[in-house]
Amino acid sequence: MATLALKVDVDTWRGTRDGVPKLAELLERLQVPATFLFSVGPDHTGRALRRVFRRGFLGKVRRTSVVSNYGLTTLLYGTLLPGPRIGERCRDEMRMVRQRGFEVGVHTHDHVKWQDKVSSASIGWTRRELELARDEFQRIFGVAPRVHGAAGWQLNAHVPGLEAALGFEYASDTRGYSPFRPASGGVPQLPTTLPTLDELIGRDDLTSDDPVETLLGMTLNAPRHGHVFTLHAEIEGGAYAPHFARLLLGWRAQGYEFATLGEVYESLDYGSLPTCEIVPGTVSGRSGQLALQAQN
Repeated sequence: MATLALKVDVDTWRGTRDGVPKLAELLERLQVPATFLFSVGPDHTGRALRRVFRRGFLGKVRRTSVVSNYGLTTLLYGTLLPGPRIGERCRDEMRMVRQRGFEVGVHTHDHVKWQDKVSSASIGWTRRELELARDEFQRIFGVAPRVHGAAGWQLNAHVPGLEAALGFEYASDTRGYSPFRPASGGVPQLPTTLPTLDELIGRDDLTSDDPVETLLGMTLNAPRHGHVFTLHAEIEGGAYAPHFARLLLGWRAQGYEFATLGEVYESLDYGSLPTCEIVPGTVSGRSGQLALQAQN
């Protein structure tokens, strides 16, 4: 049976407070496991508007109704309003997820800071940001995190090795097609293999205007190592919750067995994993360059 791992990226205070409980309830009701990756530091989402001149950014804003999904207040955090510290304000919501049996891990400390600066950052800067996230996670949950998933799929050459040095066991930092070992060393990567819902919403270059139908068409034939699908607490835990529920039922009907990232990692034969470079590249429906698994 093919495996489909669900990775929930939680970017904002609002997503943690409102979207996470909604997603946990839906997943629990459908008996679907998932991995929740939390942003644990300040919510500085408003600073992301500096990307306004990045190619494709405004198109995404228009297509995905950013204001309605994230809220106007969230879009002011870090600019006109101080950013709430998510780990301090939402400890109960985060701990509830773990208590209900879901896997939890680190997304980032400051989402916007990482996404905008890590690609050109020094090893010292990168280590500090990872340590801040790891240490805050440990204060919240009382245990060290096993898994890291980079904000915005943004990396630099130092990240894989630092993840190993700081105690992470596996990561989902990249976009790609199968689990792999980074050529530069570091922990195994379990890349996101499918487009996200927000990358498919409102696209005029697709044959269907239904992102669920598009995704189900992509998963009719399962690859050997299954899929990793990334969702966002602010999207699938908000206005697109009904679409996500329909997607889960569609995947179940296709015969997929749902899993956490940890379960996928535990099933791997590390010695047989391919070694791949991590390279910059683009993904349709998302602005800027992301960290991609190179084709072997």
